[in-house]
This record gives sequence, C-alpha cells and structure tokens, in this order.
Amino acid sequence: MKKLIFEGSGVALVTPFTNDGVNYEVLEELIEFQIDNGTDAIIVCGTTGEPATMSDEEKHDVIRFTVEKVNGRVPVIAGTGSNSTRHSVELSMYAESVGADGLLIVTPYYNKTTQRGLVAHYKTIAMTTKLPIILYNVPGRTGLNMMPRTIAELSEIENIVGLKEASGNFSQIAEIMTLCGEDLWLYSGNDDQVVPMLALGGVGVISVAANVIPHDMHRMVKYYLAGEGRKSREIQLQAIELIQALFSEVNPIPVKEAVRQIGFDVGKCRMPLVDMTEEGQMRISVALKNYFDRME
Repeated sequence: MKKLIFEGSGVALVTPFTNDGVNYEVLEELIEFQIDNGTDAIIVCGTTGEPATMSDEEKHDVIRFTVEKVNGRVPVIAGTGSNSTRHSVELSMYAESVGADGLLIVTPYYNKTTQRGLVAHYKTIAMTTKLPIILYNVPGRTGLNMMPRTIAELSEIENIVGLKEASGNFSQIAEIMTLCGEDLWLYSGNDDQVVPMLALGGVGVISVAANVIPHDMHRMVKYYLAGEGRKSREIQLQAIELIQALFSEVNPIPVKEAVRQIGFDVGKCRMPLVDMTEEGQMRISVALKNYFDRME
C-alpha cells in the first residue's frame, strides 16, 4: 500500500497578491485560518493559487514560506506541474529542498502530449524526487485527459501515490479504481462530487470551497470515512449552491471574491483574469449568506 499523504480535505489555497507581489502577511492569516478550522492539508501553487501568472521566484518563496509557517502541523503539498518536463523537475526539486511533504503535478497543458508522453513525463519527474506525487487530471483546463490505463501504469511507480481526478467522468473513475486498487489514493478534484468520489474509494478532496468553508469540507470527508454517510451527504447537498457560485466564472475569480467577503484582503486576480461583475459579486454574497444560515 502506498504512502498516504493526507486523508480528508486539502485546501487549494488562493495566493493573496498586492500590486507588486505576494502579500505574505495575508498568506500567513490564510494558513492559520485553515489550520484552525481543521483543514487536513494545504496545497499551494495549484490552479487556484494562480501559478500561471507567478514567477519562479514567487513560487519558490510561497512554497518555502508556507512550509515554514505550517511547521509540520499539516502536510504542505506544492503544485509543481508545468507543460515543460524540465521546468516541472526544477520546481519539484526545489519544493523537496525546502521541506514540502508532497507534490501535485497537473498533466501538461497547451502543447499536451500522447498517453505515452504522459508516462515519460511523470516517470522523469518521479525519478528526480523522493517526495510522494499526486497526479492531477483536469481535462477541462488542460485539454488532455489522462486515460485509466495510463494512470494504472503510472501507479506502479513507487512515489506516484495519488490522483486528483477532475474529469467528472464517473465511468472513467470507476475504471481507474478497478485497475489501480490500493496502488493509488483517489482525491476528488470537484467540490460538488466529493461524496460520490468517496463512494468509489476516494480518501479526500483537494478543494476550492475549503478556502471559505474549511471546517465543513473536512467534516464532509471525515463523516463519510467514519461510516456516517447521511451526515456527509447532508453537508454536500447544503454546499451545492455555494459551490455553484464559486465556479460561476473561471476559477479562482469567484473564490477570491468569496475569500474577500469573509474578511481576508487577498487582492485581485492577476490578468488575464479580471474582477467579477457586480451581479457575480452579489451571487457570491447571497450564496455565502444562505450557506451559513443553513448551517446554523
């Protein structure tokens, strides 16, 4: 059985920006908010953290800062994926050097590759680090779907231990779990599909919604794994309106607005992402109010 990096809800943390760079004071506030509210792991420089518009220096500093501030209280997983294998290797080696607990590596985007190319890409990265790796399949953003047999082949590599699956294709997910079994830990990549993923053998979620409701995303998973499926399902269904609002525009535009509305000065998204419309901001506000009213 492979090493389990975490079980439960890992937050795909937003990156707070100023006009000139990263706001480390607010980043520390976000880290403490997450840990205080039961988050089981912190993922930095994932899609929600806007790494596509961050320099390598900023990525390095955010990973190092997060590892230092978390100080072993929960696992820190660094997003080190790239559409360049060499670049991903370099980022992964840096993350290991500063003490990250694991890596989240998205499939190559834009230039994409073949399924054989995916195997070569991930094998090359895995050979350069001892850290456990979570594969990340999100074809809606990358234009590339990692097929079940490709994932099964990669699961034979010792330090490829998990999969964040965001295809939304449950037939594919069932096939992956049939092929991989205990050789791969499954994490939901879609906040509105956590309970169904757990039903297929998942152990958690890497969550956007956890930026604003960390305690409840944690409870959703823990209830299910403890055999209390009804309680888990209730949280999932009560969160649907909020989750839909958080994905009403391109991630992380809505979740950054939501994090601002609950009191954190995370700044704007970097262009080409732009602010939500007033209508979108109101939708976030209403969804947050309705959610917290329901959960009282």
